[in-house]
Order: sequence, then C-alpha cells, then structure tokens
Amino acid sequence: MKQIWISRAGGPEVLEIREAVDPVPAQGEVVVEVKAAGVSFADTMARVGKYGDAPPLPCVVGYEVAGDVVAVGPALTDDVGADVGASFKPGDRVFGLTRFGGYSTMVSVPPAQLYAMPADMTYTQAAAIPVNYFTAYLALIRFCNVQPDERVLIHNAGGGVGVAAIQLAKRVGARIYGTASAWKHPRLRELGAHELVDYRTTDWVEEINRLTDGPGMHAVLDSIGGRNLKRDLEVMAPLARLAAFGFSEPVRKGDRPFLPTLRSVLGMPRTHMLTLLNSNWSIGGLNLGHLWTEVSRMRRVGEEILRAWGEGAIRPEIFAEISFDDAAEAHRMLGERRNLGKVVLLP
Repeated sequence: MKQIWISRAGGPEVLEIREAVDPVPAQGEVVVEVKAAGVSFADTMARVGKYGDAPPLPCVVGYEVAGDVVAVGPALTDDVGADVGASFKPGDRVFGLTRFGGYSTMVSVPPAQLYAMPADMTYTQAAAIPVNYFTAYLALIRFCNVQPDERVLIHNAGGGVGVAAIQLAKRVGARIYGTASAWKHPRLRELGAHELVDYRTTDWVEEINRLTDGPGMHAVLDSIGGRNLKRDLEVMAPLARLAAFGFSEPVRKGDRPFLPTLRSVLGMPRTHMLTLLNSNWSIGGLNLGHLWTEVSRMRRVGEEILRAWGEGAIRPEIFAEISFDDAAEAHRMLGERRNLGKVVLLP
C-alpha cells in the first residue's frame, strides 16, 4: 500500500510517499481500502511538531477515511463494537475515524469506529464528516446545548468544523454569527450564517457586541485558543457557554516558532470558579482524539449526524480534492487559510 509520511518536523515539503505492507485485520478489526482521506488542522500541527497526541515522528497521520471494506478479522464476542463488526463484509462502503494512519491507501480499523455510507453519499463527502461534524456536534449540541433562537458565535466559520457548525446550528434554529475572511462571507451566508465579521480587518469583539447590543452571545465555539479565548469572555451574555476545541492561534500565519506558541499558552484566560458563578457561564474543553474509549456515546453522535444527513440538513463543503502525491499542497491550503470547507486527499 501507499502512505504519506511526516518524515520530520517542518513545512509541507517534509511529507513523503512511501510503500508499506498491506495490513491484515486483527481480531475485531476490518481493513478498509481508502478512497478518500480527510485533512484536518491537527494533521498540520503534527507536521510541525506541535500536536502532542500524534505518534512520534516519523509517522503517518490522518483521523478520517472513507472507502470499501476488503477484509474482516475474527469477530469479538465481548466488545462494544462486536455487533457492529459482525454487520460489515467485504464490499461495504464505510466511513469513520482512525487513530492515525488515515493517510494510507489501506487501513485497519475497529468496526465500532465505522459507519455504513448512505447510498447518496460520495466517498469525498464521507471522508469530510468524521472530524468536522463530530467535533461540531459535540461542541454545539453536547457542550453548548444550543437552543432555537439563541445566538451562537462560530470562530473560523469558513473552516471544516465551522461549516459543519453552521449547518448544525441552522438545523437547531439558532441565530448564527461567525468570524471569517471577507471572501468567504457570501458562501457562508448561503450556508446559513446571519452575521459575519472579518477578523483580519475588524475588531470582532466590538463588532459582535455592536450587533447584539452585547455582550449578548449565548454560545461560543472557539477553535483558535490562546488569547482569543480571553476575548470570548467579552462577548458572553449571562448563561452563555463556551466550547474550546482547538489551538490554531500559534500557527494562524503558517508554521510558527516556539515563542508565539508560548505567548498563546500564557495568554489563555485563568478563569476563576467565582467568575463562572457570578457570570453564570459554563466553559468546556473538547479533544476528539481523547474519546476513543467512549465507544457507545460516540456511536450515538455518529447516528445523529447520519439522521441530519438523511434530513438534508448537512452536506460537507468540499473545497479541494487533492492527490496523495500533492499532499503538501493540501497542508499549505489549511496552514494559509485558503480553504472554505474541507480539503480531502485522494489515493
């Protein structure tokens, strides 16, 4: 099989195509022939050595794939995913989460992390769902419990998670605000955003508070982290909820050295519990890569996302389909914020 390796920490040029032995499914696993693999911001952070959950370099990253089942290992009898695994057979079209290794033409995956693809879903769309839509659902619905007519602020609204959150918030009936580069605004409005702020040219805190006679935000989804989290508190109304699920601030302008990362960490708010009590706020942190043991709960999330697909409420916004051989360009797109929606790799 073919794989994309991060050969060492560095820019997109460190990505290398290498050959490897085809995987054999272990007990309770299935082998998927990958037709499309999603690219996430975490992959780019792993490449520059700033993603602590990634395997030691050199390594193969990739959290999400879509493809065809080609082999099924011996069934488990006492695992949460046993019944799921028993239902998969060679030829089935599936998508799901991988614990790295997704940048491969074949990957072995526990079946509980896979979902059958609806007939009207393409491989590219399927590969764009797991990281973005699971994260958006958990942040928006599970953490923030957004209700109809509530105001939700989505940072990086033009990214993969941002687009997913817009679609899911629209499904709920929320009023949607977002920060994004100006060129993305027309399409984001078509997707359901009501108010958008260009964070590059405008003080987004002042503008959001002006738009809401604020502080008036009921929920905030923050994938940026660092000092941005402190500013989130300036737009939050009583009973507001903040879901933090990323740390892109140190690399917002490309690959960044150590000192900007340190400044971002030190710039995070040290919110005291009394502040939360007196402000009637709730703040939660989310790391999708730390939820591998929550099999049943994550499957319920996946099932809800598939229901939203069946309703026509969600459709991934595919910005680019890029060959494995050009994976470096995919990473450049994300690092330079040139994408609106998802970038997907094709073997």
